[in-house]
Amino acid sequence: MSVEKISLDPQDLSPTIEDLRSKGKTIVFANGCFELLHVGHIRYLSAAKALGDFLVVAVNTDESMGRIKPDRKPVNPDIERFELIAALAVVDFVVPLSEDTPNSLLELFRPQIHTKGTDYTLEQIPERKIVEAYGGRVELVGDPKDHSTTAMLEELAKP
Repeated sequence: MSVEKISLDPQDLSPTIEDLRSKGKTIVFANGCFELLHVGHIRYLSAAKALGDFLVVAVNTDESMGRIKPDRKPVNPDIERFELIAALAVVDFVVPLSEDTPNSLLELFRPQIHTKGTDYTLEQIPERKIVEAYGGRVELVGDPKDHSTTAMLEELAKP
């Protein structure tokens, strides 16, 4: 069941991640709001998983979304977004992202690879310094940013 992939307390997942790394497994990290699941999300997460053995996905909580996207309320509550992402075969673990950035989760899990979508450049990723400081790397993955929740919501609002 997909809910078994969800760790509401990231600290609980840390020993598992450390054990996998000690066995030579590559840990990949991705994060996002995943407000309305769309093909761009699937392509991003699939490309992230292709870089390693295990994919940890941090999903923004309702509270953190309220801070980073103050202009709108989440369409789906965070616990449902956690479950949707956990249901994807390419996702191994889901944790909540309650802060505005994934910095503390990156420091906790120390994934070998941190991924971001192609709507970023490496220079635009502030957490890149944290990842590189512990010896990890940042990769831009997924298709061109042709899909977005914002565009979907705008389309749905049209008469």
